This record gives sequence, C-alpha cells and structure tokens, in this order.
Amino acid sequence: MPGAEVAGSAEQAHYLGSVIRKRVGDEVCVFNGQDGEWRAHISVLRRDSVAFRLAARLREQAEEDDLWLVFALLKRDTTDLVVQKATELGASVIQPVMTDRTNASRVNDGRLRAIATEAAEQCERLTVPDIRSPRALGNVLMDWPPDRPLFAAIERVDASPVPSVSGPCGLLVGPEGGFTPQELDVLRRYQFVAPVSLGPRVLRAETACLAGLAVLRSSGGR
Repeated sequence: MPGAEVAGSAEQAHYLGSVIRKRVGDEVCVFNGQDGEWRAHISVLRRDSVAFRLAARLREQAEEDDLWLVFALLKRDTTDLVVQKATELGASVIQPVMTDRTNASRVNDGRLRAIATEAAEQCERLTVPDIRSPRALGNVLMDWPPDRPLFAAIERVDASPVPSVSGPCGLLVGPEGGFTPQELDVLRRYQFVAPVSLGPRVLRAETACLAGLAVLRSSGGR
C-alpha cells in the first residue's frame, strides 16, 4: 500500500549504490511478482542494505504464461544465455537436466537466479521464473505432471511442428548431439511427451530453446 516501506536485497543495494549511483530519495520502480509494479523512492541505501517507500501502483499483476523449459545443461556461458532469453520470452519454470550427452556437470544456482532477475527487470516483466537445480532427465520425467504436455524438440525425426497451445505446457530440448537411442525409448513411454519439429535445420541447443519458446509463446501466450 502507498507509504509502506519494503526491504531490498544486498545485491540490489550494491547495484543501486555502486553501479548506477542512485541516492536516497531517488525514484525507482519495484515489483515482487505478486502485487504489480510500484513507483517507489529509496528510503535507505547502504553498502549492504536498501529499502523502498512505496508511492503508487503503476501496473496490476497480470496472469502470465504457464510455460516450462526443460533443457540439457550446457556450458556456463551458453546456459546463462538460455536463462536470460527464456526469462525474456516468458518461461515460468526453467529446469536444467542431465542427459547421457550433457557436457557440463554443475551450475551456480544463485548466479542463474540473478541473471533471471536482471532479465525480468530489463524486459519489464513482473515475475522471475523459478530456476530449478539440475536433475537427471529420467527423474524429471517421473515427476512430470501427466496433464501438462511436454513438447520434445527432437531432430531428424518425422514430427509435427510445434502446435498452438493456450494452457500449461513444457518444452524439452536435448544436448548438442541429441538424445541417445535409449533416451528416446524412455521418452516414448510417456503419453504426455509429444515429439515436435522446429524446422528442417539442425539447430544448436540454445537456438532450439529460444525458437521453441518463441513459437509456443506466440501461439498461445501473453
């Protein structure tokens, strides 16, 4: 509500004070993913703490796409790119997975969340996607909600294009080199998995992530 004071994070304090040189009293826009976007003024700004006093709501919180991205973990810079652009394209959940041909073994979860937060701020999105820790592909499939279609971008197969979808769904993109025959057999066991084509060319994994999200978002998203 107007006049209320809300605390920010140490990272935000550093960015506001040391990077863009804001001062107490300066105007900023803030959001928390639930209450819309607010015009606010910096009321406290120290090296490791910041607080904002709310002035007026600028935008109501709007419903967003329920679009999950599941992708085989890539090298650090490429994973960073996927997280950044998937945030801009409206993914609500970003789930890295480990596959037989995955050529990376770990991520910095905090780093990825910071990248997603910065991307949401840059594109004026009012939510930050849920960045999940890497899991084995088989475990993700076992826990997948059976009523949520999972469109698997599989190269060199006779598959339909990405369809028009208006409800919850997911996109699965494999590693460079594609899924192994054994992994393809596993995918075929699940009725919620639907192979799709992203066109006649063999795309790099990061390109496939972004192209698939863009098509799903344009067909049924906001």
